[in-house]
Amino acid sequence: MISSYFVAVLLLAGIGGCTVSKLKIKQKQGTIVSVNGVVSKGKLGITLPHEHVLVDFIGADQVSPDRYNSDEVFVKVLPFLRKIKQQGCQTLVECTPAYLGRDVLLLQRLSKASGLTILTNTGYYGARQGKFLPAHAFTETAEQLATRWIVEAEQGIDNTPIKPGFLKISVDEGPLSVVNQKLVQAAALTHLKTGLTIASHTGNGEAALDQLALLQQHGVAGKAFVWVHAQNEKNTQWHQKAAKAGAWLEFDGISENNTGEYVQVLQNMKAAGLLNQVLISQDAGWYHVGEKQGGAFQDYETLFSTFIPALKKAGFTQIEIKQLLVINPEQAFSTSVKK
Repeated sequence: MISSYFVAVLLLAGIGGCTVSKLKIKQKQGTIVSVNGVVSKGKLGITLPHEHVLVDFIGADQVSPDRYNSDEVFVKVLPFLRKIKQQGCQTLVECTPAYLGRDVLLLQRLSKASGLTILTNTGYYGARQGKFLPAHAFTETAEQLATRWIVEAEQGIDNTPIKPGFLKISVDEGPLSVVNQKLVQAAALTHLKTGLTIASHTGNGEAALDQLALLQQHGVAGKAFVWVHAQNEKNTQWHQKAAKAGAWLEFDGISENNTGEYVQVLQNMKAAGLLNQVLISQDAGWYHVGEKQGGAFQDYETLFSTFIPALKKAGFTQIEIKQLLVINPEQAFSTSVKK
């Protein structure tokens, strides 16, 4: 049963093989693409912008769908998704990239069964010294990598019609390595062709600013960039520098143990007048391939059961909560070329 508080939130929100230059994207600007197709404007609703369903940390050279039973994953994960749907969540942005366990057919199946809108991604994960990068990421140019990602955006992922709703890349701490720079450059080229937002797992503030500078050199505006895991940078001056450059700051590690810390982070952003550039999520889920029955799955409920009430207690208004949960995610993941 949905609590009266969440009913109020719901009512407030109003929800229930080519070269880069030759590829042409048919997707309309300003749309959002889920695993089930285009989502109408204003229908994304309450959104968790950074969560996971399944992950496989064995490494890019060994990762394979043969390493798990998708039916078993489906049965385990579905109840968790249905629970947050009952609590008012409408959209989940699934951030597992290629070569780390991305399974778009599984996501589509879970989306249809749960009633949740789910977004998947294109792009590569370059952190942890490239363990999760395919061999060709080290030898191909940024344009060649971008071509691969643009093909997914235009034609679909893994020989399916399912298309990405955003770009997911990853870099280590700054200064950026050569391969990490190439991933950012490829993301810039992809964005300019597709309008897909670039969400980047980012090691620290220096890496965030380095990425923003590279994007700007390629004619991509800061508002096309989501600094994933911004909470790992404790120097708030870096946050404000990135925000002033137009970036979205994603504080996505909310749990039962750190509610007070995250409320303070949002109070700081609010005081700086930057709440309209903030995304919040939990980085939860994590069916771990290789562990018995996927190991201990982290539910997605903390934001609903604990964090939103804590925000309200701290003086955040319903309008501000809607800004964080509904307005910001829809603006951040809306497809449009940002120059």
